[in-house]
Amino acid sequence: MDVELRHLRCLVAIADTGTFTDAALHLGVSQAAVSRGLAALERALGTRLLHRTSREVTPTPAGRRVLARARTVLDEVDGLVQEATAGHRRLRLGHAWSAVGRHTRRFQRLWAAREPGVELHLVRTNTPTAGLAEGACDLALVRAVVDGRRFDGAVVGHERRFCALASDDPWARRRSVRLDEIADRRVLVDRRTGTTTADLWPADRRPALEHTQDIDDWLAEIATGRCVGITAEGTVAQYRRDGIVFRPVRDAPTIPVRVIWRSHDPHPSTYAAVALLAEVYGQAPPPLPAAVRPTAPE
Repeated sequence: MDVELRHLRCLVAIADTGTFTDAALHLGVSQAAVSRGLAALERALGTRLLHRTSREVTPTPAGRRVLARARTVLDEVDGLVQEATAGHRRLRLGHAWSAVGRHTRRFQRLWAAREPGVELHLVRTNTPTAGLAEGACDLALVRAVVDGRRFDGAVVGHERRFCALASDDPWARRRSVRLDEIADRRVLVDRRTGTTTADLWPADRRPALEHTQDIDDWLAEIATGRCVGITAEGTVAQYRRDGIVFRPVRDAPTIPVRVIWRSHDPHPSTYAAVALLAEVYGQAPPPLPAAVRPTAPE
């Protein structure tokens, strides 16, 4: 016979309340069910767990050992259940560098007001899927192209491209720069999560590219004046630093901002998050697969 959780709960309830009657009240079952549960546990383990007299119930030496392990097992199971159900009450939104840019605070406040039952957490993970493939988040906000075979997604907005410069760079006195000018500079890019590639320029006129793997390293290197960077508008709002200025790249294409999620297991709040993100970016909610659309009430 297998040991079942209900048998362990019977043992713990008897030990905690002191009587079979009180254990039954605590568990919301009959006294006979408590007695059967304990008897089944003792048969399964092949040992007596409780001494029973007309006045008291006390654990045997084996019972004390089993009780300690039973409490641990039940605590673990309760924690597992809480973790599984909490996933519907918490939404982790991953991002690689800049969250929702200048819309971040508005998005957070609107979410709290409209979805009070689902706690929002922003999680920064500098990987191509902003933590989604690694399990660090439930949805991810990305600006680079992601493999569509593993994830579904929707475009929720667009951002302009900006050139990041040292504050004492001659271009810092200008209002904007052009892509063809940047081709003469050394450009620092993040190959994992960045939106800047050599394809922004014609094949016969491309800048020298250097690589980094983190936003802080990217900013620190640009501040030296040795190189420049091109980034999405969201970075400008989130990372204002001494020694760095941002100027629009006036002839560069805009960057699509996408929300991606696991196609086989979308979070219940996916539709709400995508719709609200589109709203703060000023566009209509994009069409979504049936799996993430809210179900109409019957």
